[in-house]
Amino acid sequence: MMRIESRSWCILAFGLFGLLPCASPADPFTHLEKIEWTWSDRPAASDDRLPSVLLLGDSITRGYYDAAAELLQGKANVYLFATSAAVGSSMLLEQIRSYAKMTKTRFAVVHLNNGMHGNTYSETEYRIHYPGFLATVKRQWPTAKCIVATTTPVLKDTEDTPTNTRIDARNTIAVQDGASSGCAIDDQHALMLQHQDLHDGNVHYTAAGSRVQAEQVLTSVQRALEAGP
Repeated sequence: MMRIESRSWCILAFGLFGLLPCASPADPFTHLEKIEWTWSDRPAASDDRLPSVLLLGDSITRGYYDAAAELLQGKANVYLFATSAAVGSSMLLEQIRSYAKMTKTRFAVVHLNNGMHGNTYSETEYRIHYPGFLATVKRQWPTAKCIVATTTPVLKDTEDTPTNTRIDARNTIAVQDGASSGCAIDDQHALMLQHQDLHDGNVHYTAAGSRVQAEQVLTSVQRALEAGP
Protein backbone atom coordinates (compact mmCIF):
# COMPACT_ATOMS: atom_id res chain seq x y z
CA MET A 1 0.00 0.00 0.00
CA MET A 2 1.31 3.44 -0.94
CA ARG A 3 -0.35 6.65 0.21
CA ILE A 4 1.23 9.92 -0.82
CA GLU A 5 0.17 13.36 0.33
CA SER A 6 0.72 16.13 -2.16
CA ARG A 7 2.93 18.16 0.16
CA SER A 8 5.43 15.28 0.40
CA TRP A 9 5.25 13.95 -3.15
CA CYS A 10 8.65 15.23 -4.26
CA ILE A 11 10.36 13.58 -1.28
CA LEU A 12 8.56 10.25 -1.35
CA ALA A 13 8.48 9.90 -5.11
CA PHE A 14 12.21 9.14 -5.24
CA GLY A 15 11.89 6.11 -3.02
CA LEU A 16 8.68 4.78 -4.51
CA PHE A 17 8.97 5.47 -8.22
CA GLY A 18 12.47 6.71 -8.93
CA LEU A 19 13.29 10.37 -9.40
CA LEU A 20 10.26 12.28 -10.69
CA PRO A 21 10.22 15.99 -11.50
CA CYS A 22 8.70 18.05 -8.71
CA ALA A 23 7.59 20.66 -11.20
CA SER A 24 8.41 22.03 -14.59
CA PRO A 25 7.29 25.03 -16.62
CA ALA A 26 5.20 22.75 -18.83
CA ASP A 27 3.57 20.90 -15.95
CA PRO A 28 3.46 22.91 -12.71
CA PHE A 29 1.13 20.37 -11.03
CA THR A 30 -1.51 23.06 -10.63
CA HIS A 31 -4.22 20.39 -10.52
CA LEU A 32 -2.97 18.49 -7.47
CA GLU A 33 -5.64 17.28 -5.08
CA LYS A 34 -5.28 17.79 -1.33
CA ILE A 35 -4.14 14.18 -0.98
CA GLU A 36 -2.50 12.28 -3.81
CA TRP A 37 -2.12 8.52 -3.43
CA THR A 38 -1.28 5.27 -5.18
CA TRP A 39 -2.29 1.76 -4.21
CA SER A 40 -1.12 -1.55 -5.64
CA ASP A 41 -1.91 -5.19 -4.99
CA ARG A 42 -1.00 -8.50 -6.57
CA PRO A 43 -1.53 -12.23 -6.06
CA ALA A 44 0.25 -13.69 -3.05
CA ALA A 45 1.60 -16.33 -5.43
CA SER A 46 1.12 -16.01 -9.18
CA ASP A 47 0.58 -19.09 -11.34
CA ASP A 48 2.93 -19.09 -14.33
CA ARG A 49 0.45 -21.24 -16.25
CA LEU A 50 -2.17 -18.49 -16.16
CA PRO A 51 -2.31 -15.17 -17.99
CA SER A 52 -1.86 -12.00 -15.96
CA VAL A 53 -4.40 -9.17 -15.90
CA LEU A 54 -3.88 -5.60 -14.69
CA LEU A 55 -6.72 -3.49 -13.34
CA LEU A 56 -5.43 0.07 -13.68
CA GLY A 57 -7.67 2.81 -12.35
CA ASP A 58 -8.70 4.78 -9.30
CA SER A 59 -10.56 4.12 -6.04
CA ILE A 60 -13.52 2.67 -7.95
CA THR A 61 -11.15 0.07 -9.41
CA ARG A 62 -9.69 -0.48 -5.98
CA GLY A 63 -13.24 -1.14 -4.76
CA TYR A 64 -13.97 -3.98 -7.18
CA TYR A 65 -10.46 -5.42 -7.32
CA ASP A 66 -10.86 -8.02 -4.56
CA ALA A 67 -14.11 -9.37 -6.00
CA ALA A 68 -12.67 -9.41 -9.53
CA ALA A 69 -9.57 -11.27 -8.36
CA GLU A 70 -11.79 -13.80 -6.61
CA LEU A 71 -13.99 -14.30 -9.68
CA LEU A 72 -10.93 -14.72 -11.92
CA GLN A 73 -9.18 -17.13 -9.55
CA GLY A 74 -7.93 -20.12 -11.53
CA LYS A 75 -8.36 -18.17 -14.77
CA ALA A 76 -5.84 -15.33 -14.40
CA ASN A 77 -3.36 -13.67 -12.06
CA VAL A 78 -4.99 -10.33 -11.24
CA TYR A 79 -2.93 -7.25 -10.35
CA LEU A 80 -4.06 -3.78 -9.22
CA PHE A 81 -2.55 -0.36 -9.71
CA ALA A 82 -4.82 2.44 -8.51
CA THR A 83 -4.01 6.13 -8.31
CA SER A 84 -5.61 9.51 -7.66
CA ALA A 85 -3.67 10.97 -10.59
CA ALA A 86 -5.98 11.89 -13.44
CA VAL A 87 -5.78 11.94 -17.22
CA GLY A 88 -3.97 15.16 -18.03
CA SER A 89 -1.32 14.83 -15.34
CA SER A 90 2.21 13.83 -16.34
CA MET A 91 2.40 12.32 -12.85
CA LEU A 92 -0.03 9.62 -14.02
CA LEU A 93 2.15 8.76 -17.01
CA GLU A 94 5.28 8.60 -14.83
CA GLN A 95 3.48 6.33 -12.38
CA ILE A 96 2.41 3.94 -15.14
CA ARG A 97 5.93 3.77 -16.56
CA SER A 98 7.45 3.23 -13.12
CA TYR A 99 4.91 0.56 -12.21
CA ALA A 100 5.74 -1.33 -15.41
CA LYS A 101 9.45 -1.23 -14.54
CA MET A 102 8.83 -2.42 -10.99
CA THR A 103 6.50 -5.31 -11.78
CA LYS A 104 8.22 -6.55 -14.94
CA THR A 105 5.02 -8.49 -15.65
CA ARG A 106 3.77 -9.30 -19.13
CA PHE A 107 0.04 -8.64 -18.92
CA ALA A 108 -2.35 -10.32 -21.32
CA VAL A 109 -5.08 -7.77 -20.54
CA VAL A 110 -5.02 -4.25 -19.12
CA HIS A 111 -8.39 -2.96 -17.89
CA LEU A 112 -8.46 0.86 -17.57
CA ASN A 113 -10.78 3.02 -15.49
CA ASN A 114 -9.76 6.69 -15.09
CA GLY A 115 -12.18 9.61 -15.09
CA MET A 116 -13.50 10.30 -11.61
CA HIS A 117 -10.47 12.26 -10.36
CA GLY A 118 -9.12 15.47 -11.83
CA ASN A 119 -12.17 17.62 -11.20
CA THR A 120 -10.15 20.76 -12.00
CA TYR A 121 -9.19 19.43 -15.45
CA SER A 122 -11.57 20.58 -18.14
CA GLU A 123 -13.06 18.13 -20.60
CA THR A 124 -11.03 19.90 -23.28
CA GLU A 125 -7.86 18.95 -21.37
CA TYR A 126 -9.23 15.44 -20.88
CA ARG A 127 -9.74 15.09 -24.64
CA ILE A 128 -6.27 16.43 -25.40
CA HIS A 129 -4.50 14.09 -22.99
CA TYR A 130 -6.53 10.86 -23.23
CA PRO A 131 -4.67 9.59 -26.34
CA GLY A 132 -1.36 10.05 -24.50
CA PHE A 133 -2.72 8.05 -21.57
CA LEU A 134 -3.65 5.17 -23.87
CA ALA A 135 -0.35 5.40 -25.75
CA THR A 136 1.64 5.22 -22.51
CA VAL A 137 -0.21 2.08 -21.45
CA LYS A 138 0.30 0.47 -24.85
CA ARG A 139 4.01 1.27 -24.85
CA GLN A 140 4.49 -0.48 -21.51
CA TRP A 141 2.47 -3.57 -22.45
CA PRO A 142 2.39 -3.69 -26.27
CA THR A 143 1.04 -7.25 -26.49
CA ALA A 144 -1.78 -6.75 -23.96
CA LYS A 145 -5.43 -6.52 -24.89
CA CYS A 146 -6.82 -3.15 -23.77
CA ILE A 147 -10.23 -2.63 -22.16
CA VAL A 148 -11.54 0.86 -21.40
CA ALA A 149 -14.14 1.05 -18.64
CA THR A 150 -16.50 4.01 -18.54
CA THR A 151 -16.60 6.16 -15.40
CA THR A 152 -19.48 5.37 -13.07
CA PRO A 153 -22.15 7.97 -12.19
CA VAL A 154 -22.14 9.94 -8.96
CA LEU A 155 -25.25 9.80 -6.82
CA LYS A 156 -25.69 13.58 -6.93
CA ASP A 157 -23.76 16.48 -8.40
CA THR A 158 -21.38 18.27 -6.02
CA GLU A 159 -18.43 20.66 -6.33
CA ASP A 160 -15.98 18.01 -5.14
CA THR A 161 -16.38 15.57 -8.04
CA PRO A 162 -17.22 15.85 -11.72
CA THR A 163 -20.95 16.23 -12.28
CA ASN A 164 -22.84 13.53 -14.14
CA THR A 165 -22.93 15.81 -17.17
CA ARG A 166 -19.14 16.07 -17.10
CA ILE A 167 -18.80 12.31 -16.52
CA ASP A 168 -20.93 11.71 -19.62
CA ALA A 169 -18.64 14.00 -21.63
CA ARG A 170 -15.52 12.21 -20.38
CA ASN A 171 -17.04 8.83 -21.15
CA THR A 172 -17.75 9.92 -24.71
CA ILE A 173 -14.08 10.83 -25.09
CA ALA A 174 -12.85 7.60 -23.47
CA VAL A 175 -15.11 5.40 -25.60
CA GLN A 176 -14.21 7.16 -28.86
CA ASP A 177 -10.47 7.17 -28.21
CA GLY A 178 -10.49 3.69 -26.73
CA ALA A 179 -12.34 2.18 -29.67
CA SER A 180 -10.15 3.97 -32.21
CA SER A 181 -7.08 2.56 -30.41
CA GLY A 182 -8.41 -0.97 -30.61
CA CYS A 183 -9.60 -1.22 -27.00
CA ALA A 184 -12.75 -3.07 -26.00
CA ILE A 185 -15.29 -1.12 -23.92
CA ASP A 186 -16.60 -2.14 -20.50
CA ASP A 187 -19.61 0.12 -19.93
CA GLN A 188 -19.51 0.33 -16.15
CA HIS A 189 -21.48 3.59 -16.31
CA ALA A 190 -24.55 2.02 -17.92
CA LEU A 191 -24.28 -0.91 -15.52
CA MET A 192 -24.21 1.18 -12.35
CA LEU A 193 -26.95 3.55 -13.51
CA GLN A 194 -29.16 0.56 -12.79
CA HIS A 195 -27.77 0.25 -9.26
CA GLN A 196 -27.80 3.76 -7.79
CA ASP A 197 -29.14 2.18 -4.59
CA LEU A 198 -25.77 0.46 -4.11
CA HIS A 199 -23.82 3.70 -3.61
CA ASP A 200 -21.81 4.04 -0.42
CA GLY A 201 -21.71 7.82 -0.23
CA ASN A 202 -21.75 9.91 -3.37
CA VAL A 203 -19.02 8.24 -5.44
CA HIS A 204 -18.15 4.78 -4.16
CA TYR A 205 -20.15 1.60 -3.79
CA THR A 206 -21.03 -0.94 -1.15
CA ALA A 207 -19.46 -4.38 -1.25
CA ALA A 208 -22.55 -5.57 -3.12
CA GLY A 209 -22.13 -2.76 -5.67
CA SER A 210 -18.45 -3.53 -6.18
CA ARG A 211 -19.38 -7.19 -6.68
CA VAL A 212 -21.79 -6.20 -9.45
CA GLN A 213 -18.98 -4.25 -11.11
CA ALA A 214 -16.54 -7.13 -10.70
CA GLU A 215 -18.91 -9.52 -12.44
CA GLN A 216 -18.90 -7.30 -15.51
CA VAL A 217 -15.11 -6.93 -15.29
CA LEU A 218 -14.95 -10.73 -15.29
CA THR A 219 -17.06 -10.89 -18.45
CA SER A 220 -14.98 -8.28 -20.29
CA VAL A 221 -11.66 -9.83 -19.25
CA GLN A 222 -12.74 -13.36 -20.16
CA ARG A 223 -13.90 -12.13 -23.56
CA ALA A 224 -10.49 -10.54 -24.17
CA LEU A 225 -8.62 -13.64 -23.05
CA GLU A 226 -10.73 -15.93 -25.19
CA ALA A 227 -10.16 -13.79 -28.27
CA GLY A 228 -6.53 -14.89 -28.33
CA PRO A 229 -3.55 -12.86 -29.55
